[in-house]
Amino acid sequence: MTATSTTTTRDYSLSGESTAAAIESGLATADWYRTPIPRKRMKELMQRRDGPAIRDTLIWIGLLVLFGTVGAITWFSWISVVCFLCYGVLYGSGGDSRWHEAGHGTAFRTRWMNDVVYQIACFFMMRNPTAWRWSHTRHHTDTIIVGRDAEILAMRPPKLWTIGLNFFGLVDVPLSMWAMVRHSAGRLSSDEAVYIPESEHHKVFRVARVWLVIYALTIAACFVFGSIVPLLLVGLPRLFGAWHHVLTGLIQHAGLADNVLDHRLNTRTCYMNPISRFIYWNMNYHLEHHMYPMVPFHRLAELHEEIKHDCPPPTASIPAAVREFTPILFREAHDPEVFIDRRPQLPPPAAID
Repeated sequence: MTATSTTTTRDYSLSGESTAAAIESGLATADWYRTPIPRKRMKELMQRRDGPAIRDTLIWIGLLVLFGTVGAITWFSWISVVCFLCYGVLYGSGGDSRWHEAGHGTAFRTRWMNDVVYQIACFFMMRNPTAWRWSHTRHHTDTIIVGRDAEILAMRPPKLWTIGLNFFGLVDVPLSMWAMVRHSAGRLSSDEAVYIPESEHHKVFRVARVWLVIYALTIAACFVFGSIVPLLLVGLPRLFGAWHHVLTGLIQHAGLADNVLDHRLNTRTCYMNPISRFIYWNMNYHLEHHMYPMVPFHRLAELHEEIKHDCPPPTASIPAAVREFTPILFREAHDPEVFIDRRPQLPPPAAID
């Protein structure tokens, strides 16, 4: 079902007319609806542990080493192609969820473990660790608020060609490389200057310079060994392994409402198969994560059971989610005021404007 938004124009920059409008209307840094949960139960759900994340990280790194080693040794054969396809998804999509959870500081109980995984995953995803930490903080503070959220994937009208190309990283990766060069030269974008404190700028610039050296050495290794394998292990998997994280990223919010203060209206929970849940680190429970972002990934299924009575029915599967948001995105390309209205699916007290 669809409805018409009251917003007629959308300037997605973080310092334009939409930013001013969001602040004036009370949408910026506002209070969001949360399904009530008893305090004792909430404390249980928020308890962090090292064990689940250590287990999953060892499996993740082990699979990367396995597929990368076999792929390199058997290059160029069908075995190597299969290995690098698997390696790519673990690198270019598994890295996305590890970046996300470790960045929240909830994956592990031990802080340095979160920091190490976060730095590795940021490098895999070509996301400056300081810039993206502040960007994602803004995303949670002002989720899908136009003019405030720096991480809106499907803008309205959506850039369908850009979304399609990003399944292979063909837009994000060049932009990320350019950002790396720009940061190494000591420059931020206008949006970055809005949400990154000045005291953190030197961290952005330092990491970018280190990363450029690593990529330069990787390219040099290709010439030394006369093989593309070094780039297949470092850098290129961000391209051919991107499709899973782009798909799950669309499932999160695509086609739903913007400029609302209720995650049940702008965020989608989707049941997924065990392999996708491992790659995605349980972020398929995305509504739950946004409502209570300090609950660790390994407790999100329990949180889902606590609040599902107060939320729209979860999407049944990845294909079901794609069938839901794809026609809406195509309609939004011609009419940006179209979106999926979840209010009729909420319990009566919440089914209001």
